[in-house]
Order: sequence, then C-alpha cells, then structure tokens
Amino acid sequence: MVLKVGWHREHFLSPLLQLHAAKGGFELVECPGGTGDMQAKLKAGEIDVCIALTDALIAGIANGQTSYKIVGRYISTPLRWAIITGKDSQYQDVSDLKGTKLGISRLGSGSQVMASVMALREKWSQADQPTFEVKGSFQPLRDSVNSGETSVFLWEWFTTKPYADSGEVRFIGSVYTPWPCWMIAASPAADADQVSQLLTALGEYTTEFDSKSKRESENVGYVAKTFGQREEDVKEWLGTVAWYHDLLAVERKVVTDTLEVLGQAGVVKRPSEGWDVDAFVDQRIAKVI
Repeated sequence: MVLKVGWHREHFLSPLLQLHAAKGGFELVECPGGTGDMQAKLKAGEIDVCIALTDALIAGIANGQTSYKIVGRYISTPLRWAIITGKDSQYQDVSDLKGTKLGISRLGSGSQVMASVMALREKWSQADQPTFEVKGSFQPLRDSVNSGETSVFLWEWFTTKPYADSGEVRFIGSVYTPWPCWMIAASPAADADQVSQLLTALGEYTTEFDSKSKRESENVGYVAKTFGQREEDVKEWLGTVAWYHDLLAVERKVVTDTLEVLGQAGVVKRPSEGWDVDAFVDQRIAKVI
C-alpha cells in the first residue's frame, strides 16, 4: 500500500518535494487549508501522514482527536506568523483588533491557535477576545480581509509576503511561535514500517537541505522557482529556519512547553492528573526523548 502524505504549498516542505521527485514511493496529497485541512483528511482516511504545525497537532490530540499521533519532528526553529489585513482596511495596529472577527482556515488550525497566542501576548481581557470565522483556504482569507468581512488573519510571513508586496493585503505585525514549528503526524492505522522508512529517507533530505553549501546556492534557486518567491526573501527566510536531521524522535520538553502555552491561551485545558506526553506519540515509530 502506498502512503498518502498530506502537505501544504509552503517552502518548508522543499525537502519532502525533493524526496518525492527523486525517489517517489509515496503519494503527495495537497491540503490547501493547511494543518486543519490535514487533520480533517487524517480523520477521513484520505491521508496517512502529514507534516504540519506543532501547535495545532498537539492541540488536536489534547482536545480529543484520535485520528493521528505524533511520529516525528521536522523544523527546529519558530515560525513567524504575519498579521494580515485588507489593503484599505481601518486596522493599523494589533491593538485595533480587540473584539473583532478574525479569519481562520479551520477550527483548531494554526491560524486559530496563533490568534489565541497573539491575544495572550497582548494581555487582552476576556471581553477583548476576538471571534473567529472559518474561511477554508488562503484565497478566501485574503478576500475576507479586503471585503471587511474579517479584520485580519494570520498566515506564515514569507508565504504571504508576495501578496503584501503587490499591495493586495497589508501586514500590521507578526507573532512568533514559542515552540519548534513543524512536526510529523500519522494515522494509527498507517503501517509503522512504511512510515519509519519514509521519515528515515526524508531525514537524509532535510540534512542535505540544511547544509551550508545548499543554503548558499541551490536552495535559494529551488525555493524561488518552486514557490514563486523573490530570491532576497528566500535568503532572508533561510537565515531563520533549521531542520531536524533525525526525524524519528519527539522531544518531551517541546510537547510540555507547547501544552503550557496553549493552556495559558485557552486553547487546551490541562487535565487534573496532568499531561501524559507518551500518549501523544506513536512509539511504534518515534522515540520520546
């Protein structure tokens, strides 16, 4: 059986695309709605594995999702989320967003989780908390801020930058994840040996992509061509991001620290007996360290 791997069209996934182009052996399933879309596809049995946002994956399990577990790590650095509004909107500063309606891709998605983290960072009161409107994917989110239907939405900085550069939308700030930003999840029904083999092979490609020599030349051209970004933006992004090389591990501290912030942001509720980190990880595949 061929593994179906969910992915989102972002430059972070370059090593996965390179592995697929060079060796194949698995099917890529694009998920335009990001992590929330991948979670829905895992639940529906439409994909077996995905590379997705740490916070949304962990929050999903903490809130009772059983359609996947964490099987590995991927990006070791934080993610910068742009706070994006319409080109002619009234919103000029993050403080203007209190009590407004924010666009999100899906319930439980990274776009919703990080909006809650933003509110926590800004120390907004309960009365100032934003509400959310589900828009599905990137295009409807951009449309919603320009129509005034929503105030802002949050999306990865460099993915959105070409749209800000062109004047379609505006950035009014950013927020960084307090955790390494991408992890790998798989359905409990997925073949453990197949998943392990995939992540071992992918680790070879993240190691190569993460190398100094690749960063200085080949990576820049590859990302610019594949994702339609300016080379100067790619170079800036490459200066901020790093990949894990051994993917078949999950750091206990990353999970507990993420849960702590998510709890403070009201995204998850800590059980009275505390969190059982081992229950978040499929230990047929990944070791907890």
